[in-house]
Amino acid sequence: MKSSVFKERRKNLADLILNNELYVPMKTKEIAILLGIPKELRHELQEVLDSLVADGTIGVSKKGKYMKPDNVALVGTFESTSRGFGFVVVDGQDDDIFVKASDTKDAFYHDKVKVVITAQKNGDRRREGKIIEILDHEVKTLVGTYQKNKNFGFVVPDNQKIGCDIFVSKEHEIGAVTGSKVVVKISSYGSARKNPEGKIIEVIGHMDDPGTDILSIVKAYDLPEEFPDSVKKELKGIPDEVDGNDIAGRTDLRDVVMVTIDGEDSKDLDDAVSLTKENDIYHLGVHIADVSHYVKEGSPLDKEALKRGTSVYLVDRVIPMIPHQLSNGICSLNEGCDRLALSCLMDIDMKGNIIGHKICESVINVNRRMTYTSVKKILEDNDKEECAKYRELVDMFKLMQECADILRKKRFKRGSIDFDFPESKIILDKDGRPVDIKPYDRNVATKLIEDFMLAANETVAEDYFWQEVPFIYRTHENPDPEKILKLSTFINNFGYSMHITDEIHPKELQKLLEKIAGSDEENLISRLTLRSMKKAKYTAECIGHFGLAAKYYCHFTSPIRRYPDLQIHRIIKECLHGGMSEKRKLHYDKILPDVAEQASATERRADEAERDTDKLKMVQYMSAHIGEYFDGVISGVTNWGIYVELPNTIEGMVSVNNMRGYYVFDENHYEMFNETTHQTYKLGQKVRVVVVDTNEISRTIDFMFAQDYEE
Repeated sequence: MKSSVFKERRKNLADLILNNELYVPMKTKEIAILLGIPKELRHELQEVLDSLVADGTIGVSKKGKYMKPDNVALVGTFESTSRGFGFVVVDGQDDDIFVKASDTKDAFYHDKVKVVITAQKNGDRRREGKIIEILDHEVKTLVGTYQKNKNFGFVVPDNQKIGCDIFVSKEHEIGAVTGSKVVVKISSYGSARKNPEGKIIEVIGHMDDPGTDILSIVKAYDLPEEFPDSVKKELKGIPDEVDGNDIAGRTDLRDVVMVTIDGEDSKDLDDAVSLTKENDIYHLGVHIADVSHYVKEGSPLDKEALKRGTSVYLVDRVIPMIPHQLSNGICSLNEGCDRLALSCLMDIDMKGNIIGHKICESVINVNRRMTYTSVKKILEDNDKEECAKYRELVDMFKLMQECADILRKKRFKRGSIDFDFPESKIILDKDGRPVDIKPYDRNVATKLIEDFMLAANETVAEDYFWQEVPFIYRTHENPDPEKILKLSTFINNFGYSMHITDEIHPKELQKLLEKIAGSDEENLISRLTLRSMKKAKYTAECIGHFGLAAKYYCHFTSPIRRYPDLQIHRIIKECLHGGMSEKRKLHYDKILPDVAEQASATERRADEAERDTDKLKMVQYMSAHIGEYFDGVISGVTNWGIYVELPNTIEGMVSVNNMRGYYVFDENHYEMFNETTHQTYKLGQKVRVVVVDTNEISRTIDFMFAQDYEE
């Protein structure tokens, strides 16, 4: 900018906007008039205003009005990186805000901050901002590895997004030695020139000790382990068997033939199914453990269940939402035992329409505890031995497959989307070391249970929506139009197209997935389609489920392991017992938004912890395979490297530093291109790689392309 009167008066201009309450907020023209600046010099005024916004001195609204930064600041969570810069994530906004290292105001990982926008989104460039205030330090403790010196030490955080070590004075190390995994409480968050400081409050164990690795993740996510004494005391009053007095008034379904179908190692069996057919009408029963009969609202058990939100299934342990005495005992639908349940009894026609239903409190007695493997052997393999073992149930299983196929066909017809990405099954030895990793088997048995649970969840949600009572729904918002447009542009490169209007219909994405099935680009486009969608969550409003193409959807079928299911069971029972009073409606209207938010937050925490434990075990598994060759598929392309997924679900990365020659990243086509050799790597491409390194701390696996390794 040319030297001008505005350059000298830059500070005065900022002071005018920040301190003169009489005139702010003001647009550029209003400021010019106030200062008596002629039209021919207003472009220079604009340059000064832009520079004041860019460095966060003043703020500007979307309507172009300048004011104090506080007045336009957004509140969000700071996600730091090891390289100093970071991002602010604002609730309800899809796009996060990039913050340069010099503009973080020394914010720490997961701090709640105020941020002002200094540059708006421009094409593929995200918004930029400057943190102007730190509102709260969310992270009070963290887990890491201790490094001991003579008079002090440092905790190196396990979380790679925290780019600084925590200083610990000698008197606060409580016996930790080099290599100890510890929990450190932060006493000072430091600055650009000074490390954070802390006190070690727990030594988890040495990093080489069996079990310390997973326990470190449990501590890092602050996952609750022991149940409080108040819960243990309450458990003493809960019976081991169903009390005859509790059966009174319930629909007696103990003579109905029903089964549970779960994994071999499942212990908390909370859903049973029954099925008969009469005059082309299927009578499907989905029977769910009545956990709410034992976990009363406001009790210590209930408060702890809400705090936990969900059971967490780590690779070597389960951290339950409710104690095992309940989840594996009186609330588990064990074979041959009378159990209290909530039953959703549905009448389904040959087109998959649910033409009638009844939701009731029931008493049941499960005939057989089946596994997915056994039912698969009967239905897919026609295994003679298995069919003979369960001969009295074989016809019902065949009927179940028939009904499930009809329900699935109906669901797909309306546009339900099915992403069939394999989950990992990790097998450990007695010391917790991984001995095998393979895709989890999703077969005819797992699918039919899924179809029946979806039918019950939709039926319950629609019923209680029309009863106009407060409820918790499982919702999935429509994708961001900009992301769908970007996906549409990309798939044109492969000769595919989508019909896009103001709102994308799930049917369009489903048709796309059908078109690409079996093609070379199937993996590529499926992943990009998934990334273009939002995450499902719990809400007190019924806004529909985009992925399932369902207007009404809730989680009703797992009250042992999910709090929203437990919560809506209470609502259902209250409505069954004479209806809900206005007073109780007000009560639920008040608490349900917070319950939904808590359940969504604890679900995200559980997902992240489960993902971290899986990654860790995958790294440990591959550390025994360094130098070995594997065939895989490119699952991600970035400017720093190429991600490759192996058939056993393990993913590693080929760093650009390990690629021979100079490669250019083409962001629009998700590919790397070598301008000299014309070698191209793109999403979905089959490749051969070599394992060259692993890192348990960063939980990363390094690959090289086989041809580069051999040169």
